[in-house]
Amino acid sequence: MTMSKLRPLPTTAALTGIFEALAFFRDPNFAKSRFDRLGNVFETSILGQPMVFIQGEKAIADLLSQPEAIEGWWPESVRQLLGSHSLANRNGAAHKARRRVVAQLFSSSALQRYSRGIINLVDELGEELKTAKEPLPLAGRMRRFAFSVIATTVLGLEGIDRDKLFADFEIWTKALFSIPIALPGSPFAQALKARKRLLEKLQKILSQPINGKGGLDLLAGGLDEAGIPFTDEDLGEQLLLLLFAGYETTASALSCLMRELLLDSQMETWLREEIDTLDWPPTPEEATMVYDPANAPRLDALVKEVMRFTPPVGGFFRRTKKSLVLDDIVVPNNRVVQVALIASNRHGIGDLDFFRPQRHIENECSLSLMPFGAGERVCLGKSLAELEIRLMVIGLFRKLQLEVIPEQDFTLRQIPSPSPRDGLFVKIRV
Repeated sequence: MTMSKLRPLPTTAALTGIFEALAFFRDPNFAKSRFDRLGNVFETSILGQPMVFIQGEKAIADLLSQPEAIEGWWPESVRQLLGSHSLANRNGAAHKARRRVVAQLFSSSALQRYSRGIINLVDELGEELKTAKEPLPLAGRMRRFAFSVIATTVLGLEGIDRDKLFADFEIWTKALFSIPIALPGSPFAQALKARKRLLEKLQKILSQPINGKGGLDLLAGGLDEAGIPFTDEDLGEQLLLLLFAGYETTASALSCLMRELLLDSQMETWLREEIDTLDWPPTPEEATMVYDPANAPRLDALVKEVMRFTPPVGGFFRRTKKSLVLDDIVVPNNRVVQVALIASNRHGIGDLDFFRPQRHIENECSLSLMPFGAGERVCLGKSLAELEIRLMVIGLFRKLQLEVIPEQDFTLRQIPSPSPRDGLFVKIRV
């Protein structure tokens, strides 16, 4: 590439970024409207932080093809609430070494171990819905299910211990993407207190003998590449990150999937034609593969389309360690770059502004979907999340006929991840 082809970085000319921040948190089309005006790469300011937004195959590929020139980055609120030991806040060798140890929790054999517990949780929810005397908020139940899977399979918690952890976790999660000012009574201040309680509970769990019910034994004695074992504080913050990563994104994906199915009877019928050919429950040995794309192509297409249309994370961040060229535009050193997934997933040829799962069966979607991030920092819990989603959809729809309650708000709130505003209240169809 010759230097004459390079273009300067377009900018919104925002200075303080106060109004940009308000728009960023309130407007789901924040990035798209600016891409339409400025192109696939532009810079703005969010509360004084220079930030570059990118969309499109070329800009994203350019970014991810230079891993040595970028590092992980999160907003200050996330950094404080996750902690300095967290994988999310580490870079370089310290990140890679700990990632290899934590990855053991999500190996194929570990997922097989977790399958029976996930199936039991799906059956428990099915029974609760079946016997409920009044409509239940399905989105809320998806959140509790996703948290229970992590708390049970990883930590081996059950009953009241799990419920206590969940209450503090909800407080902590809601402030992850907030203004990091701990004014008394503010969501961020409450989240910091909840974080302290969560870490105390996790430390207590780690101090007890491993009971074999969860996956913590997979981490026992884990060493980094320098031969230094995880400290309890270090491991506690990794577990806190895993609880969030395996909970919020999975709950969002499930809630959005259920919303699409239950609001479109033709789509539900289309999926049920496949589901009715599948057995439930699978054995733990079968669970990780029996509903895979080869055996359940319609379910796979539906999951892909949910992840494309309403990705559980609107984007992921990197910070440049030197000047880069992204889609022929020069991005300076020490710039935060956000890969804008929502906008990028609708950027291209075809009817990408419409929800249509069949496009993935017909091979009409050439987009590279990255709902769990990409590159060296792709989400470790990706395989577990996909397993949970498949088991939940098959388990519920093989046993139940659900219908939504009318006159509720079906639009999606976006922070911390997409979810139906009124909770997606449902009842058994009679």
